[in-house]
Amino acid sequence: MTQNERRIYLIRTLLSEEAQYRDTEIPSDEQQQKRLLRALFNVRMPKSVSQDFLTVQDAYLQEETRQKGITDIADLTPIQEGIYLWQGDITALRCGAIINAANSQMLGCFCPNHGCIDNAIHTYAGVQLRTACAELMERQGHEEETGRAKLTPAFNLPCDYVIHTVGPIVGGWLIRKDRELLASCYRSCLKLAEQNDINSIAFCCISTGEFHFPNDKAAQIAVNTVTEYREQTHSKIEVIFNVFKDIDFQIYRKLLTTD
Repeated sequence: MTQNERRIYLIRTLLSEEAQYRDTEIPSDEQQQKRLLRALFNVRMPKSVSQDFLTVQDAYLQEETRQKGITDIADLTPIQEGIYLWQGDITALRCGAIINAANSQMLGCFCPNHGCIDNAIHTYAGVQLRTACAELMERQGHEEETGRAKLTPAFNLPCDYVIHTVGPIVGGWLIRKDRELLASCYRSCLKLAEQNDINSIAFCCISTGEFHFPNDKAAQIAVNTVTEYREQTHSKIEVIFNVFKDIDFQIYRKLLTTD
């Protein structure tokens, strides 16, 4: 199958799953088709799916990521010993684990084509990721607590694992509890990674998007917590601070290059 044929197959299969979608017309434009497919991935509840679907989906998503261009940690230059700063799409990063800034449901973002990292990671990992998260949460029996971390396979992402953490939501003035919970996110992810023999980890800017943690304060906590953890535990885990926005790149570069 060509990439176009895979995309049409996936769209038709997902539309057929729900009665309210079955009369949806598939657009002829490629970009509109991609938006429709992503939206269908986003709204799909965790449930069983055929092996035929997974085979086509996996081939499609892996090719989409290949076309975006995969960045390997081995090709990056550290900004400090064991510490990297990289600006780009975290779903195209090959390393041990990437961090997903999740919500307390831990099921991914259900908003069609939303710009959050949770949406992107679930989209390009494939429908298996939401199912894996749902199984974790069913066993846990309650929503995920802020500052904790959960590990899943990465499925179709180029990294090996995804570590999901729920950051604090800042509703007004930044308080001490917010700072402590954000630091806990970074420590929990680092500990979980090492418990699972993961040698490299890529942190997104946890809580700075939809959760409104100030970018500069969040970056300071991230750098301090990672630095302290590596020093106190003598850890050799390699850490990538992954940023998407120019402002975050500037903030982290200043923090990591200041003597």
